Amino acid sequence: AQFRRYLVQWKVFLLRRAMAPDVDCDKLLFFVNGTKIVEKNADPEMTLLTYLRRKLGLTGTKLGCAEGGCGACTVMVSTFHPHMNKIVHYSVNACLAPICSLHHCAVTTVEGIGSVTTKLHPVQERIAKAHGSQCGFCTPGIVMSMYSLLRNNPKPTMQEIEEAFQGNLCRCTGYRPILEGYKTFAKDAGCCGRRGNEAGCCMSNDQEIDGDLSMKLFDPSEFTPLDQTQDFIFPPELLLLDKGACKQLRFKGERVLWIQPSNLTELLDLKSQHPTAKLVVGNTEVGIEIKFKNMLYPVILAPGYISELNTVQYTEGGIIFGAACSLTLIREELRKAMSELPPHQTQVFQAVLEQLQWFAGQQIRNVAAVGGNIMTASPISDLNPVFMAAGCLLTLLSKGGKRVVKIDDKFFTGYRKTAIKPEEILLSIEIPYTRKGQYFSAYKQAPRREDDIAIVTCGMNIVFKEGTTIVEELHLSYGGMAATTVLAQNTSKQLIGREWDEALLQKACSSLAKEMDLDPSAPGGLVPYRRTLALSLFFKFYLTVKRKVAQDLNVQGIHAEDIRDDYASATELFHKDFPSSVQLFQDIPKGQLKQDVVGRPLMHLSALKQATGEAVYCDDIPRYENELYLALVTSTKAHAEILSIDIKETMAVPGVVSFLSAENIPGSNMTGPAVYDETVFAEDKVTCVGHIIGAIVADTKAHAQRAARAVKISYKELKPIITIQEAIESQSFYEPIRKLERGNLRQGFKESDHIIEGEMHIGGQEHFYMETHCSLAVPKREDGEMELFVSTQSASKTQQLVAKALGVPSNRIVCRVKRMGGGFGGKETRSTLLSTVVAIAAHKTGRPVRCMLDRDEDMLITGGRHPFLGRYKVGFMKTGRVVALELTLYSNAGNSMDLSLSIMERALFHMENCYNIPHIGGTGYMCKTNLPCNTAFRGFGGPQGMMVAECWMTDVAMKCCLPADQVRKLNIYKEGDVTPFNQKLEQFTIAQCWEECLLTSQYHQRRKDIEEFNRQNRWTKRGISIIPTKFGISFTAKFLNQAGALVHVYTDGSVLLTHGGTEMGQGLHTKMIQVASRVLGIPICKILISETSTNTVPNTSPTAASVSSDLNAMAIYNACEKLLKRLEPYQSSNPKGCWEDWVKAAYFDRVSLSATGFYKTPDLGYDFEKNEGRPFHYFSYGVACSEVEIDCLTGDHKVTLSNTKPGLHVFGGHSQKTHYVCYK
Repeated sequence: AQFRRYLVQWKVFLLRRAMAPDVDCDKLLFFVNGTKIVEKNADPEMTLLTYLRRKLGLTGTKLGCAEGGCGACTVMVSTFHPHMNKIVHYSVNACLAPICSLHHCAVTTVEGIGSVTTKLHPVQERIAKAHGSQCGFCTPGIVMSMYSLLRNNPKPTMQEIEEAFQGNLCRCTGYRPILEGYKTFAKDAGCCGRRGNEAGCCMSNDQEIDGDLSMKLFDPSEFTPLDQTQDFIFPPELLLLDKGACKQLRFKGERVLWIQPSNLTELLDLKSQHPTAKLVVGNTEVGIEIKFKNMLYPVILAPGYISELNTVQYTEGGIIFGAACSLTLIREELRKAMSELPPHQTQVFQAVLEQLQWFAGQQIRNVAAVGGNIMTASPISDLNPVFMAAGCLLTLLSKGGKRVVKIDDKFFTGYRKTAIKPEEILLSIEIPYTRKGQYFSAYKQAPRREDDIAIVTCGMNIVFKEGTTIVEELHLSYGGMAATTVLAQNTSKQLIGREWDEALLQKACSSLAKEMDLDPSAPGGLVPYRRTLALSLFFKFYLTVKRKVAQDLNVQGIHAEDIRDDYASATELFHKDFPSSVQLFQDIPKGQLKQDVVGRPLMHLSALKQATGEAVYCDDIPRYENELYLALVTSTKAHAEILSIDIKETMAVPGVVSFLSAENIPGSNMTGPAVYDETVFAEDKVTCVGHIIGAIVADTKAHAQRAARAVKISYKELKPIITIQEAIESQSFYEPIRKLERGNLRQGFKESDHIIEGEMHIGGQEHFYMETHCSLAVPKREDGEMELFVSTQSASKTQQLVAKALGVPSNRIVCRVKRMGGGFGGKETRSTLLSTVVAIAAHKTGRPVRCMLDRDEDMLITGGRHPFLGRYKVGFMKTGRVVALELTLYSNAGNSMDLSLSIMERALFHMENCYNIPHIGGTGYMCKTNLPCNTAFRGFGGPQGMMVAECWMTDVAMKCCLPADQVRKLNIYKEGDVTPFNQKLEQFTIAQCWEECLLTSQYHQRRKDIEEFNRQNRWTKRGISIIPTKFGISFTAKFLNQAGALVHVYTDGSVLLTHGGTEMGQGLHTKMIQVASRVLGIPICKILISETSTNTVPNTSPTAASVSSDLNAMAIYNACEKLLKRLEPYQSSNPKGCWEDWVKAAYFDRVSLSATGFYKTPDLGYDFEKNEGRPFHYFSYGVACSEVEIDCLTGDHKVTLSNTKPGLHVFGGHSQKTHYVCYK
C-alpha cells in the first residue's frame, strides 16, 4: 500500500513537472465593473463564469447550462477593436468564455450596473416592476442582454429587443411581462391604435372592460429614464494598451497551454510546431467538447486579434471575410451590402442572413467565428450547406504557402473532418455574389426556431439559361442527412437541361428520395421525418423559384407560368408575429385602505434583488474555509450488475480527498420519499443510466469532476425494460393497481349509439428549472449535528432522509431554504438524493461539502413528467352525448416508486376532465422500468388524464360530424353534479368561463376566418380549439394537508414571519406577507420572511399541489390572530396610538410577542376501495382557447392566439402546458 501511494505521488510530481512553464507565463490584465484585475496564474481551463463566482465573489452571474444555451450567465464585454478602430460592447456567455480570452477587455456584470443599496439601473427596475421576474435565476442574464443592447443602441426596435433575448431562456415567468417592461425602451412600442395583431391588441374586442377588471399592472411613467452618462466608461488604461504594440501572450495551467500570437507569422510558426493544436476564437465549440465530451487539448492557439483574420474585403466576385470575423459582424456587413447592391447580386447574402437569424443566440453570434463554424465540420451546421451550395472559396495558409479551395463535395472528408491539412490554417472565406437568372434559398428545420440545433438544413442554388426556365446549373446541399454536409449530385445532374416544371419536380423528388436516404438507425433519429424534410424543402425551393422566375421573366415580356395562389404560403419563410397581449385582473374594491395590499398587483418582493444579482441562491452562499466540492459517479448502463470499481487513476488527480460509496454510509442506504425502495448509492446492481454509484470529494469542482470521469466501472449487462409497451409485455408493474368506477359500464355501452376505441401516447417532459439541484452540507462539532442549505421544495423530507442515512435523529439536522431558481415539482423529492450524498460526504470528511449539478448531470439523474399511455373505449349517442367510458392508464414510473402512486391517482381523478359521464371506469398501472424514476411535475398527473380525455372527446365529435366545441359543451358538468369519485361540484363556474372565453376570443368568428384561410392555403393550415379544465385542489394524501407558521414581533414593531412553504418564484413569500399585513394592519415594509427552515416550523408539507398559499396563509392568519388578541387590550387602552406603541406596551407588560399558527384542511379523506370521501377541498376551473398555424410541409407551427379565462382559482402554467401539448 505504501509503494502504491509512493507511485501515485511520483506520478503527480511528474505531471506537475511536465506542466511547469518552460518560460514565464504572462499576467492576464482585464477590468471587471471598473476594477482592474491582474491575474498572475490564469488557467486556460477556467471560464469567466467560474472566475467571477469563485475568485471575485460576483454571484449575480448564474450557471444554468454551461453550454451557452440558456443565457443565465450573460455578461457584457467591452474591448477596443483595432480593425474597426472603435470600442465595441457585446453580450457573451460567461460559461463558455475562457478567462484567458479576456486580456485587455472590460467585463460588466449585473452587479456593476446597479444595486438595491445604491441605485438601480433602469433595465433592472423595469423588469422587476413589470413583474418580469419570478424565480429570478434567469433575470440577471436577461438584464445584461438588454443592457448590452442599450449600450449599442439606446432606442432599439421591438424586433431588436426580441433578437437580443434569443439566447436567454425564462422557465417560469414567460416572456410577456419581460417584453412588456422592456418595450418601454423601444422607439416603436406605442399603442398600435387597432392596427396591430388583432389577436392580442388591447382594442381588438368591441365589448367594454368590466368595471371590476383592470389591465394596469404597472405605470411606465414612474420608471427612471435611461441615462447613459451613468454607465461605466471604457478604461482609458486599456485604450492606451490596445493602441500600443502587440506581443505574444502565454498562459499555462495544470494541463493546458494557451498561446495568443500577435501576428500571422507567429501563428503559422506555432501551427507548424503544434499541428494538432486547436485554434479558438469564441470557444463556442471547443468549450462544449472539453466540458461534455471530456476532450483535452494541451495547446490552444488564440488568433482572434490577428488583423488578417479580421478583415472584410469587397471584391469583384463577392465579399471576403477573415476566418476570425464573428457571425454578428458578418450579419452587419451582409445587411449593409444588401442595402447597397441590387437584389439579384445578394441572394446568397440573403440566405446566409436567414440562417443567421436562427443561429444560436445573440451571445454566441457575438463571439463565434465563421472559420470555427466551417472547421467544426458539423453534419448539422446551419451555414455549411449554404457555403457548399454557393461554392464559397476558402483561402488556406501554412508555412509552405497559400492555396484556395472550394467548399464542395470533396471538402468534408468524414464526420467532423475536412480536407484542410493539420499545419494549415483557414485564413478567409469568400461569399460570392449572384447574378441575373440565379436563385438561391436556404432552409433550417429545428425542434424550435430560436437557439436550437438543426434537424435538417439545406442550401439550394440554381442558374437558368438566359431568358428561359431551363436549368443550367443546380447545387443542392444538405445537412443532417449524412455524417457530413453533402451535395445531391446525382439529382442535380439529372435535372440539368430540363424545364423547371412539374415533370422536373416529380423527377427531383424521386431521385432525392433515393439519394438522401438514411439508415433506420442513423444517429439523431427522426429518420422518416428527415427523409420527408429533404423532399419538402426542395418542394418549397421549387415553388419559390418558380414564382420568382415568373415575376422576373414577365417583367422582360417573356411569359412564364406562376404557381397557384393557394400554394403561395409555401414560399413564405417562417416569421414571428409581433407579440402583443392583454392581461385583465380583478381590481380592488372601492374604499380598500391604501396599506391593504391584498388584491393589488404587488411586485414580487425579491424582484429588485433578483434583477441586481443580489438575491442569494444556494450556490451563491460564500465558500466556507476548507470547503470541498462533490461530483457524482453514475452508471452508464440501464440494467447491470456491478463487477468492479477501479479508482486508482481517480485518486491520482490533484486535489482529490475521498471516494464515497455505499460502504461509507453510517446509517441506512435505503431511501425514498414514500417507500424506501431506492438506494443512496448502488451496491451490487444498477437499474438505470444515471444511477448514483459513488461520489468524489475534492478541493475544486474541476478536480472533482475530472476525478469522477476517471473512475472505471465494470458491468455485467442485464436486459433492461425501457418503454411502457415493454413493461406491459413483461407485466412489470408496481403495486397497487388503482381502480375507480361509477355506474354500470355494461349498461352504458349497451345504451350507446356508437362505440369507439383508441389510445393516446403522451411523452415525458423535462422540468428544466433554471437552477439545477444544489446542496451545501456544513457539519457541526457536537452531537452529530449538521446544517444543510438546499434548493428543495421539501425541507422536512430532506431533513428526514438525511437523518436516516446518517443514523441520527431528525433533530440533529437543520435544513434551510432561502429560495429556489424554479422547481415545478422536480425539487419535491428528487433533491433529497443529492442532499443525502452531500451530507454523507460532509460527515465522512468533517468539512463543508457543496455540489451543484451541471445541467447534463441533472437531466441524466433526475426524472421528469411521467410518460403515459391511455387506452379508451367510449360509448356515446348520435348527439355527441357520452354515456360510457372505460379507460386504462399506464405511466412509466421508472426504477423506483417515488410519487408515482399519487400521480396515477390524480390522473384517474381527472380522467373525465370537466365532462359528466354516467358510466365510467378507470384503471391505472405504474410501469416498473429501467429509467431514472419519474416524479412530480406541474399538474401531477392531471394534465395526462385530461389530455387523454380531450383525445377521446375529439374522436366523439369527429364520429358524430359535429363541431368539437358543441360536443364539449353538451357534456360539461353542471352545478351540483357528482364526479366519478362521488364528490359534489359546488361553486361550479365552468359554464360562465366557457361563455366568456368564447366571447373574448371571438371563437365563432375566428372559426369562420380559419375555414376561409384553409380554403385559400394548400400548405399552411390553421386550427382553433377551446378546452375546459377542472383541477382538484388538495394533496390527495390527507396527512399532507396541514401547515404551520411562526410569527415574531420585535419591540421596534418589525415582524419576522416564518412558514412551512418554500419560495421557488411563484411569489409565495410575497403572498404570505400580504396576508400578515392585512391581518395585523401594518405595512408590508415592516414584515420580513428570511427563509424556510426546519428548526422554526417543523414537519412541513412539500410546497406543491397548488395548495401552499391556502395552507400556509391560513396558518399565518391563525398566528396573527393570536397576536392581535394579545395586543387588543393595549390597542383599546390607547386607540390613538400606533402599532409600535401597542407592541412596546405589551412587551413591558410581559406579554408574549411570538405565536405559532396551524391549519389543517377540513373534511378531507378518500377511500379508493369504497369510492367515498372527499379527495379535494375545492376545484379550480378555467377555459382556454388557442389558435395555431402549421406548415404542412415542415411541421413548423406557431400559436397565433391564446386566450384563457380562469374561474375561482387561476390554473397556473397554461403556457407551459400549451408548449407541452404542442410539442407532443
